[in-house]
Formats: sequence, structure tokens, C-alpha cells
Amino acid sequence: MEKISFEELQELEEKYDSELQTRKLSSPLEAACGLILFCFAVYHYITAGFGIPTDYWHMGIHLSGVLSMIFIYYAGVKRFELKRPDGTSKVPFYDFVFAGLGIFSSLYIGFTWMGMDLSFLGLPVLDDQAMRQGNPATIDIVFGSILILLVLEATRRTLGPVLPVIITLFACYALFGPYIPVDILRHPGVTWGQFINNIYFPAEGIFGITLWVASTIVFHFVLFGVIAQRMGLGQFFIDIATVIAGRFAGGPAKVSVVSSAFFGTISGSAVANTVSTGSLTIPNMKRLGYPGHFAGGVEAASSAGGQITPPIMGAAAFIMAENLQIPYGTVILAAMTPAIMHYIGVLTIVHFQAKKLGLKGCAKEDIPQLWAVLKEGWPTLIPLVILITVLFSGFTPYMAAFSGITACLAVGFLNPRNRIGLHDVYDALKVGAKYALAVGAACAAVGIVVGVITTTGVAFRLGFLVTSGAQQIGEVLLSAVSWLPFELFTLNDATLFVSLVLIAISCILMGAGLPTAALYIMLSAVAQPALSNLGVPALAAHLFVLYYGVLSEITPPVCTSAYAAGGIANANPFRTGMSAFSLGNAKIMMPFVFVYSPAMLIVLDDYFTWAEYLQTTLTCVIGIFIFGIAISGYMLRSLTFLPRLLTFITAIMLVVPGTTSDIYGLVILFPVMAQQWMQIKQER
Repeated sequence: MEKISFEELQELEEKYDSELQTRKLSSPLEAACGLILFCFAVYHYITAGFGIPTDYWHMGIHLSGVLSMIFIYYAGVKRFELKRPDGTSKVPFYDFVFAGLGIFSSLYIGFTWMGMDLSFLGLPVLDDQAMRQGNPATIDIVFGSILILLVLEATRRTLGPVLPVIITLFACYALFGPYIPVDILRHPGVTWGQFINNIYFPAEGIFGITLWVASTIVFHFVLFGVIAQRMGLGQFFIDIATVIAGRFAGGPAKVSVVSSAFFGTISGSAVANTVSTGSLTIPNMKRLGYPGHFAGGVEAASSAGGQITPPIMGAAAFIMAENLQIPYGTVILAAMTPAIMHYIGVLTIVHFQAKKLGLKGCAKEDIPQLWAVLKEGWPTLIPLVILITVLFSGFTPYMAAFSGITACLAVGFLNPRNRIGLHDVYDALKVGAKYALAVGAACAAVGIVVGVITTTGVAFRLGFLVTSGAQQIGEVLLSAVSWLPFELFTLNDATLFVSLVLIAISCILMGAGLPTAALYIMLSAVAQPALSNLGVPALAAHLFVLYYGVLSEITPPVCTSAYAAGGIANANPFRTGMSAFSLGNAKIMMPFVFVYSPAMLIVLDDYFTWAEYLQTTLTCVIGIFIFGIAISGYMLRSLTFLPRLLTFITAIMLVVPGTTSDIYGLVILFPVMAQQWMQIKQER
């Protein structure tokens, strides 16, 4: 299988990931910004290993770097960009002004924390921060207002208008609470000064948990992933996946699934995962005979699994552990089984589709020798092993990232088979810092949502609305089946199910296009209280909103991963997204399974028994396997409409936790299997 250079991967990512579509700057400005990004990355690397400054200084430095670089690199409106004859962009003067204001308003908190004498500017003396808390000075309100507007604009430039619109609605809710027409949502409201106090001053709002996570965890793991990719770890994953799965039916597609699962352990970006593995696997799938949209769908669905694959999970694992006050290892163990189910689901559909199309595995000469792969690539595994070891030894995530990055640099300098030089390190740190800009802006923006929720309690109000609305729908459903001679479901069952569906749809819509860490923090703050009201265990509730938030990567019409995969496959993006959505069936179903049967998460002692875990897991595997048959329309031979419908019903009943549904499912499957065996017998 041919290899692709890091520079080519970078070009592909920038082509298909809107977060990376930046201005082409003139050479002097690009060199200056590159140096700033490099210093920005070095600052985070050093502080991760040798001590992070006081939180308001550290977050201020991080946000100042993020905002200043976004206003230089990202255009306000792309179609109105002014270009020079050589193709480079002219950065308008006001963007430099915005960059400067971003630096001043981000660092203002640190400079004025202990108070400041501003009499030389004709302003009163500022008290220290503790004395101004709850009663911000006029200059606090000015700089806070500037920062909020800059954060919203930076988020719009990097991620589009959806998140800023959502945040603006939350801000309006906080400010105009007395005028809300719905009684349950009405509240006394806050003044603009109070709003700035809650959103701008540290502990909550912009300088809250979201920005802290971006500046101490997300940034470092983005750096680790970029450097690890540069030193050859991504190619090693692809080679190992080719050895494992390449020889079987539909080999390149199975290589795509396995390599994406490996790559997901170090990547928090579904688009980066799609491009890194898909640039090799998608052309091979098409050459084998898979349709372009299906080949792209396989890669997109597989790559989107990286955000739910331990140990990193797009940094959501660390945040979840912090939110729930549980050990990091507990989150990892809980997420393991559902992640495996996702990849089993994709592999199953790939297998039966290959059988249906009569596709073979990779040619023997395209499959590398295991010993040769291990001999050449084993050093690239050392940083990942060190990172995971440090993580599970009780150190902080940023210390683990520091250890992994240090190991990457050491192996890169010393490994004779894939040696990297100082220029490679400079370029990797610069690119890693650039990749972290969008997520930094998003996390700062999501802090506004968290601040509004803390101020108004809107999450609990929304939770009550969801559950009460679901109960009303449940009563309608219950009356619709009241004529049956037996009880099909209870009102509580219907309320829980309808609530889960409503919350799942909301998570998909609100999570569209957001980085994993930002979407998880926002969704857990907004949607999780509703699940808690329904008695769902906290860990299951947090994983539920994470799963459906990241599902937007393969859910049309947004499906950024599918757009990237469709671009590589030269296939219709929407059709690629539909293929990815159907291939990700296990990822869609698993949250419902571990809500109804929390034993799947292993770590919840009140729910876990080995008997229930094994029954839930094994029947899920069988159900997902049969779902693959229903999606592909092939078992031992092609299925007509009625047998295919019966396999779909069987799959649903096996995935649903419970012995009764499992038995009914197997009974429904029996005539389909009998028909297939009779067809084979007739052919013989």
C-alpha cells in the first residue's frame, strides 16, 4: 500500500476541514505568525511539564494567542477577501486591531487581579479582583464586552454561525428573562453589568472549565497527535491494520475500519482521522469495486468512532472524569465496550457488502510482512505507551501529554528509519498550534453557555420541559395501544424512551460541527439534567449526550467527516453521509442500550452483574451482526424485501436489553435462515 507524506495529509485536511481553511499570508507575515505559533506551542509544552501558571494568567495567555492568530489567519467574509497578484491575502487593518484587542482583553484579568492604579488615565483606582467580584468596574465591563464580542466573532470565523447563534440566544435568555412568555422559563433576568461579572470574571463563563480544558488538555493532545503522525505512528497503524485485515473479503474496507480504530486512540478529530487513513484506504476500496459513496461512508463512519474510542476520546474522557469526580480509568473502562460495538457494526456491514459484490481481499503483494512492519515501526509506539502509562499512573493529563510529546521528540531524533530534524519539529509544533485555534475559540464561547446556565438554572428548566412533554406524548402512545389484551409498555417506559429520542435529536443538532471537547461540555450542561430527572445514572447520561453530539459527524446534512471522505472518493457528499449514517448503526443504538442496561458500562456497581453484562453484550453483538445483514441485504445469499425486513426486526429485538425480546428476535430470524439454507440446497 502506497504511503502519503505529512505535507500531503496537511493539504488534504486543509481542503476538507473548514476549521483549517485559512488565509494564505504573505511570506513575511506568515513567517512572523509561524514563529508566534511555534512559541505558543513551546509555552504550552514547557508549562505542562514544569508547572502551569495561575489559572487566570494561563488561560489569558492561551486565549490571547488563540484570538490574535484567528483574526490574522481567518477571513471575516471569505468572498470579500482582497487578494494580491501572487495569490496571497491582504489582511485588513481592522483585523490587526481585533487581534490587539483580543490580547489586551484576555490579559486584562491577570494584570488587574491584584488591583491597579489607573489615575494616570483619568480613571479611578481598581480594587483587587475579590473586591470587584459582584460589582465590576466600568473598565471591567468595557473589556468584558469586547472579549465576548471577539470570542463570538472568532468562533463564527472558524466554525460558522451555528454556535454563535446558539450562544447569543442563551445570552438573550439571561438578559431578558422577565419577558419570556413561558412561565417555567421566566426568571428575574440580569443587568449587563451582572452578565459581564458572571461571564468575564474567572471561575465560570469564558475563564471557566471549558477554557481551562482547552488550554491544559486539548491543546497538548492536539500537539501530541500531530508530532506522532509526523514521526510515523499513523502509517504504522495503517500497516498493522493491513496485515490484520487486508487478506479477507473486502480487504481495503476492513483495513479502513481497523486503522481508523487504531488512529482514533491518538486523534480527537474525525476529519483528521478521515483524511489520514482515508487518503490511502478510499482509493484502494474503489479499485477493489466498492462504490465511491460507500467507500467514503466506510471511512467516515470508522473515523467518527475515534471520538468515542479510549484513551483520549477527543479529550472528553478527561473532562468527564473531572465533571463526575471519578477516576479517569473508570471512564475509559466504561467507554470500552460501546466503542468496540461501533467498530463491529461497521465491519459487519463491510463484510456482507463485500460478499454481496463478490469482492476479494488485498493482493498478496500489497500486504506487508508483519515482522518487517514491526521491525520498522515499533519505535513509533513508544510515545503512545508512555503517554498511556503516565495517564494510568495518576498524573495529570497534561503531564501525560508532556511525557508523550517528549518521547515523540526523542524517538524522532534517534530513530534511524524515520528520523525527524529540527525543521520537522518546528513545523509540527506550528501546525499543531494552528490546529488548536478553532477548538480554543469554541471552548471559550461554550463557556458563555455554561455561565448562563449557572446564572439562570435554565438547564433544569429545560429538563423539566423535556420530561413533561415526553410524558404527555407517552400518555398519547399508551392510549393508542390500550385496546391490546396485554400491557405493551408502561407510562414510565414511554416517557423515558420519548425523552431519550428528544434529547438525542437535540444533541445532534446542537453538536453539529463542534470540536468534541466543546460540544461535550455544552451538551452535558444542557441535556444531562433532563436525563438525571429520569433516573439515568450520571455516567450513562454523560456518555449518552457525548455519543449523540459526535454523531453529527456522520449525520446529514452537516456530516463534516462524510464531506471529507466524499471529497477524497469523488462521490456525492450527501450520499456519502447517508452511507456513513447507515454504517454507524451501532453508534446510534448503543447509547439507548447502556441507558436501559447500564451493566454494559461495567463500572456501575449498583447495576453490574457478570450475567447481565454478558447477556447484554453478546445479544448486542448478534443484533449488530444481523443489522449488518439487513443493511447490506445479504446473508448467505441476497435477501428479498420480506426476509430483509424480518432481519431488521430481529436485529432491533436482539439489541434491546431483555430476555423476552431476545427470544422473540431469534424466533423471527428462524424462517429467514431456513429460506437461505433451502436456497443454497436448491442451487446445489
